[in-house]
Amino acid sequence: MGIFKKNPFGHILFLKKWLIRIMGLVTHQRYKGFNKLEIEGSEVIRALPETGVLFVSNHQTYFADVVAMFHVFNASLSGREDTIKNIGYLWQPKLNIYYVAAKETMGKSLLTKILAYAGSISIERTWRAAGENVNRQVKMSDITNIGTALKDGWVITFPQGTTTPWKPLRKGTAHIIKKYKPVVVPVVIDGFRRSFDKKGLYIKKKGILQSMAIKPPLEIDYENESVEAIIEKLEYAIEQHPSFLKVIPNEELQAYEDDHRNRRWRPDRD
Repeated sequence: MGIFKKNPFGHILFLKKWLIRIMGLVTHQRYKGFNKLEIEGSEVIRALPETGVLFVSNHQTYFADVVAMFHVFNASLSGREDTIKNIGYLWQPKLNIYYVAAKETMGKSLLTKILAYAGSISIERTWRAAGENVNRQVKMSDITNIGTALKDGWVITFPQGTTTPWKPLRKGTAHIIKKYKPVVVPVVIDGFRRSFDKKGLYIKKKGILQSMAIKPPLEIDYENESVEAIIEKLEYAIEQHPSFLKVIPNEELQAYEDDHRNRRWRPDRD
C-alpha cells in the first residue's frame, strides 16, 4: 500500500490505519477491562464478501457502539472466535469499514473530526438539526456517498437515527437497500447505554456486561419487497419492533424511560 494511497473519499489510507490503531489501543479496555463485551457471530463476519455489506444495528450511544464494532469486526477477521482478546488484530485493520453519522455531530470538535476521518459517511439528517425537529429533503449526494462506500467496502448504519430505543426505523435505509442491493447483516447491541454517557466518550459505570450479536444476513427480495416490508423485517432483526415491548420486563422499560427523561432537556439531545 502506497503511503499516499487514498480511498474514494480522499482519505489517506496510511493515516486512517494509524488512526484506527491508536483509537483501538485507547478504547480496548472499555470493552475488555472496565467492562466485558460478550460477542456472538464472529463466523458471520468471516463469511462476508469484501464489499457490498450493510450492517444494520440498534443504537445506544453516539460513538461507543461503532467503535466496538470496529474492534469486533477486525478481531473476527483475524480469526478470533467471539472475543477481542489480544489487540494485535488492529495492526492490519480492515480499512474499508464506514459508518453513517450526522454531519453536525461529526464536525463539533477535533475528536469527532478524527473519528470521522476513521470512517464516517457524514449525512445531513432530514428530521433533526441542532436539537430541533426539521423537515427537509434528502440530499442525493448523501445517498450517493453511501453507495460509494458500499461499492468500496462495508457500511454500518443505525436506521432509527436516535439513541432512544423503540423509535421507528427511517425509511431511507430501506430505499438504500433496494437501490444498492447490499448484503444486509443485522447487529443487536446492549449494555452500552448503561456503560457510557450518551456520546459514548466517557465511562459512566464499570462492571457492565455489554453484548453484541451479529446475525446471519437477511433474505431480501430487492425487486419485489416493499419499503414497508423491508422496514418491518429490519425492526424484527434488530429487535426494535413494537412487539418486543410486550416481552421486556417492566422494570427494564422504566429504566429506559427514566434515562431518557433525565436527558430530555440537554442541548445535545436527539
